[in-house]
Amino acid sequence: MGIETAFLGEVLADDQIATGADALREHSTDWGTEDGVEPAVVVYPKSTDDVSAVLAAATDRGIPVTPYAAGTSLEGNPVPIDGGISMNMTRMDDVLAVRPADLQLDVEPGVMGPAIEEAAGEHGLFFPPLPSSGSISTIGGMIANAASGMQTVKYGEVADWVRELEVVLADGSVITVGTKAVKTSSGYNLRDVIIGSEGTLGVVTRATLELAGRPQQIRGGRALFSTLGDAAAAVTDVVQSGVDVAKVELIDSASAMMSNAYTGADLPDVPMVFLEFHANHGIDDEIAYCESVLSVHDPLEFELADEETMDTLWRARRDLAFAVRSWNLDLQPLVPGDITVPISEYGPTIEYIKSLEQEHDLLMPCFGHAGDGNVHYTVLVDPTDPEEVKRGEDAYAAIVDYALSVGGTATGEHGIGLGKREYLEREHGETAVALMQRLKDAFDPNGTLNPGKIFPRDDDWQRADPTDYQE
Repeated sequence: MGIETAFLGEVLADDQIATGADALREHSTDWGTEDGVEPAVVVYPKSTDDVSAVLAAATDRGIPVTPYAAGTSLEGNPVPIDGGISMNMTRMDDVLAVRPADLQLDVEPGVMGPAIEEAAGEHGLFFPPLPSSGSISTIGGMIANAASGMQTVKYGEVADWVRELEVVLADGSVITVGTKAVKTSSGYNLRDVIIGSEGTLGVVTRATLELAGRPQQIRGGRALFSTLGDAAAAVTDVVQSGVDVAKVELIDSASAMMSNAYTGADLPDVPMVFLEFHANHGIDDEIAYCESVLSVHDPLEFELADEETMDTLWRARRDLAFAVRSWNLDLQPLVPGDITVPISEYGPTIEYIKSLEQEHDLLMPCFGHAGDGNVHYTVLVDPTDPEEVKRGEDAYAAIVDYALSVGGTATGEHGIGLGKREYLEREHGETAVALMQRLKDAFDPNGTLNPGKIFPRDDDWQRADPTDYQE
């Protein structure tokens, strides 16, 4: 262990400290970062007291601390660009309590989606906003990135289901924000300030989550369309018409092709919309209403699926990120996009992305949580071709600019991290960003926690150049 981090042996056990090459390399990147920065040391707290002790000691010594969850983020959120300590929270993985009478669950930050579903399921409950990556992501990471998923159109985001948080600040002090009550008007809402702050304000060590009763009726299916424009317009109409749908996912023909190759699914090579309905009664009436709305947009086919077929369809959707990456090893995806736009702008946004695909002569599969206006797109480029990489980067930037121009956001669920710092001021304005920075300074005056994230700054870090290609 280096001299600067030798103090950790005074506050943690030996098995909670790692300086080996594998551990440092693992914590140098996330899924969206090829070449990151290694920390000096990785620590694995097992309690709030551990987190508090490490942060207090690190702040006293001017050592940066970067929280790390499962590493599944896509914008460099947990990359320790100033070195220092990477704080891996995955050993704090206990379900602390289930209170079915209150429809609530208390968990530590390292708990992953399946454990939440299992604990809630024993009482006939579930956690509705669990994102698509919930099976491999921690609740702490979901809270830090303000995550959302396929059921956001009906149930909202993770943030909407967080009631109370225990948070350790940079100086080691412990605060509780929020309340176990379903509402409060008491003071500033610090809970929502912490949610989405990407570990720059504090480290969550306990979360109280709201749960819901499992719907008695769940049915799903898909609608096929001859054009992507028809599919996108149908999605908009479904939402605007007030169809009570739990999931609405758009998949373009390129995404369908890639999913078939990866999962072995047999999706038609046409644009399609996956749908799922949740209800306790009257689900057939809601499906019939949805079908009548879709019929205006000339679907090639609308079909309901049995449970096994639906599992296959949703797996095809969940695995699309892997499918896109593995489809053609000669093409490398630039950072996966996740813009979100007002629902009335959803169709025009899809059309704009596809026009850029043609204009720049690139492959740009589109899919996403269409019901809430979220578009996931990936720009695929030949990393050995600098000119093609430049076209891809230009297209990627143009899509974000377009989303902002129609009142949308640069990131619906991935966060700012490192990859989208340049868009923060453009989206919120200089004064608002200055206020955000003052808030950061109030929580963390010494800049201990996750430095270099969210806010633009002049430094030498930049995302790995795709032209730096190695076999």
